[in-house]
Amino acid sequence: MASAASPATPDGRVNDGGRASKPVVSIQAVTHRYGNVVALDGISLDVPSGIMVGIVGPDGVGKSTLMALVAGSKKMQQGRVTVLEGDIADARHRRAVGPRIAYMPQGLGKNLYLELSVYDNVDFMARLFGLSAEERSVRVKELLQATGLGKFADRPAGKLSGGMKQKVGLCGALVHDPDLLILDEPTTGVDPLSRRQFWSLINDIRVGRPGMSVIISTAYMDEAQQWDWIVAMDAGRVLATGTPAELMKRTGTEDLERCFIALLPEEKRKGHREITIPPRPPGKAELAIEAHGLTQRFGTFTAVDHVTLSIERGEIFGFLGSNGCGKSTTMKMLTGLLPPTEGTAKLFGSSVEAGSVEVRKNLGYMTQAFSLYGELSVHQNLVLHARLYHLPPEQAKARIAELVERFGLGAHLDALAESLPMGLRQRLSLAVAVLHGPQILILDEPTSGVDPVARDSFWELLIDLSRKQGVTIFVTTHFMNEGMRCDRISLMHAGRVLAADTPQKLIDSKQADGLETAFIAYMEDAIANADAAKGAGSTAPASPPAPGTGSPASATTFVAGAGGQEPAPAPLVKDASQPARPERASLRLRVGRMLAYAHNEAMQIRRDSIRLAFAFLGSALLMLIFGFGITTDVENIRYAALDLDQSPESRAYLEQFAAAQRYFAPTPPAFSSDEAFRRLQSDDVSVVLEIPPNFGRDFRRGAAPEVLAQVDGAMTFRGDTVAQYVEGVHGELLRDPATGLRTAEPQRYTAELEERFMYNPTFESIYSIVPSVPALLLLLIPAILMAVSIVREKELGSIINFYVTPTGRLEYLIGKQLPYIAIGMANFFILTALSLIVFGVPIKGSFLTLLLCTLFYVAATTGIGMVTSTFTTSQVAAVFVTAILTIVPTIQFSGLLQPVSTLQGGAGVVGSIWPASYYMHASLGAFTKGLNAGLIMKDVAFLAACVPILLGISVIGLRKQEK
Repeated sequence: MASAASPATPDGRVNDGGRASKPVVSIQAVTHRYGNVVALDGISLDVPSGIMVGIVGPDGVGKSTLMALVAGSKKMQQGRVTVLEGDIADARHRRAVGPRIAYMPQGLGKNLYLELSVYDNVDFMARLFGLSAEERSVRVKELLQATGLGKFADRPAGKLSGGMKQKVGLCGALVHDPDLLILDEPTTGVDPLSRRQFWSLINDIRVGRPGMSVIISTAYMDEAQQWDWIVAMDAGRVLATGTPAELMKRTGTEDLERCFIALLPEEKRKGHREITIPPRPPGKAELAIEAHGLTQRFGTFTAVDHVTLSIERGEIFGFLGSNGCGKSTTMKMLTGLLPPTEGTAKLFGSSVEAGSVEVRKNLGYMTQAFSLYGELSVHQNLVLHARLYHLPPEQAKARIAELVERFGLGAHLDALAESLPMGLRQRLSLAVAVLHGPQILILDEPTSGVDPVARDSFWELLIDLSRKQGVTIFVTTHFMNEGMRCDRISLMHAGRVLAADTPQKLIDSKQADGLETAFIAYMEDAIANADAAKGAGSTAPASPPAPGTGSPASATTFVAGAGGQEPAPAPLVKDASQPARPERASLRLRVGRMLAYAHNEAMQIRRDSIRLAFAFLGSALLMLIFGFGITTDVENIRYAALDLDQSPESRAYLEQFAAAQRYFAPTPPAFSSDEAFRRLQSDDVSVVLEIPPNFGRDFRRGAAPEVLAQVDGAMTFRGDTVAQYVEGVHGELLRDPATGLRTAEPQRYTAELEERFMYNPTFESIYSIVPSVPALLLLLIPAILMAVSIVREKELGSIINFYVTPTGRLEYLIGKQLPYIAIGMANFFILTALSLIVFGVPIKGSFLTLLLCTLFYVAATTGIGMVTSTFTTSQVAAVFVTAILTIVPTIQFSGLLQPVSTLQGGAGVVGSIWPASYYMHASLGAFTKGLNAGLIMKDVAFLAACVPILLGISVIGLRKQEK
């Protein structure tokens, strides 16, 4: 796989050196900014085709931005990038070459769907690129076998280790035989064995596809040293290009890491020197951590299996192992953060109790990701954590001053933590971790993504803490040169410690040429022994070729994966003589991609119990709450009588209210005006009927006695209705001769007025509320689910699959929408069943027309969710915005509280264009009014017109590239 060197000119452009083929990527004066931060600063570069090209540099130098621009997932700001002989900023060219490009973004499993299985994730990518069912079956199985994932095909991606997630991502990228493979830091955070398997797979595929170009970004200089051509970057600029051998010769160095340091500007490598580790003080040291038979089980899964080890005070102890082997779980048990299932752990001779405050006071913990407060300054972060550790003010001030001087933070005290370079962030994190003077320091991959100079500077601080202050340092890392700096290291696999000794002794025990080779040998032996124990075979797995080498003669390789030795069939070779698929012209492919997204979304919903419950149980529960809880009926009004007369006439008067049992409910009488007022004030009653003394006598004399009715008017609508009920009973009582209280003389000519209410003869609000509630629920829940489904992809990063595949906006949106339309229709049947069975509200009109109306309504409501998703970037924001935008107009302007025809001004305009207004009219008409199809078709027509309008707005608002 050797290739000729392509020396770089001073401006970073490649001199092709007579190479016949055109560059696969040509970058011309590209600049990209994030606010005031310059990520790429006028880069110009030609990338040769048909070879493995590495872009090396620490985090924050612009590697990921450059890769995203080349892949077409990020929008161009300034300059030009030509990919596969066309401008990648041109949407038509991106669509044309999309099937020829594969892009794997940075981040462990960032482009995966965590609820889906390994097989489903890869199969989904194959669907997007138009592979037939037969092609998918063969290709997906082949890739899973080649990566050692065959035995994990049904495991959800969210339950995989970091290395396994990267393998799944690679399978998805390679499923369509790309001509250009773009890998953005694919092995960051991945153990050496998984890295070796990863690059072996790439090499094997390139044997069958020798013309495939591969562009990789990485911070691991050792793996980049095996590639054909290197681009060294720093601060958004190209430092140098060429073959690794050429660059090392130019700088007079022996490896690529030292070469990169030599290429850095003078001010960045000023004061850098090689790390020297002084020996530990002689004599037997006190044990800091002891573990005996430490075991942790999660259900039936054993994460840590009888681990026994000891760590001395002041020792730098490295914890190395394969991804998902139980390192983090072991660290949590050793430090008291997690109680073990079995075994014991001691800290300085005292038993570790999970959650003990005393244990935590002796610990300093530094996470892999920057976990301090970015909006606070360096000094504010230090002061905050001093207070959290309850350091006295004077002690805290002295300690902060000491750490600022020792860690070189003095010039940055007022700078915001988020604005610091990666190296200074790590120094600040370490200063915070040791602020309270812990005896044990736990570091979880502390230098991941840090440039070599900053990494060496960081290790100088660790060595100082260990040798001069006796701090025990417990560190995990995937950098083998950092493992060599530890006093001792342990190698862990599948929950067990395979070996624990000094790095050199571990190397000697395997007669290896370095720690990485020894690490891989231990892992392979462990895998072979496990397979032998299971009866899978006693033959040790063949070692894959080293990175950067190929084996053209072999048609089948064996990759040592988590599942042991698995034969990998030769990669499918794309016949170059076959014409490319007519991507744009094929309606079948477009429909296939749309259905792929629909199938993908449906599987995610089915495997996400929370979303599934919200989608179906949520609407049913809210229907019951609203149906029983919302009512305009004023019945069973509690009243108290204060009869200060106690005459036959007063009792006859009060009996008339007791006889109106539907509307009035008597309570124990009151015996004083103060008592009656207190009961009215405490909401015990809504009405107090006070009959004054001499009521009966005045009536018999023909005088006009008065009755005081005190009505609770706190709720105006209810108070007014209650007052009318009281007046009605009072008037009927005076007109009815049977009461004996009749005062009006009969008139000679009278007319009887009989009231009849159309559609709702009993005048019960349930026949109005229950048909109206589905209009609210079929808007609220589908719209929220739809908005969250798209915003969730933005938040988790899986939307990158939409950016870099040939999927069009319409295909993506309709594909995502279809499952939620189906959920909406299912909810309609659930709500209809509740209306009929629980509430007893029948459908009197055309059910089929209502069903058609519901279909268009749900399509429109999910369209509202799509529109919301175009301007929201977090799931929390999507839920709140969608809820507000759907609930408020529906309650206020759609006819739920008052007819739309009575609304005026802006309210009337909103009511006339809001979809819920039309569906509420159709639903109420079908249930209560008995409207036929012809009278509902106006509502159907309006809702049908809403669907393409909302879809069009969503298509315009959805970006096909990141900014």
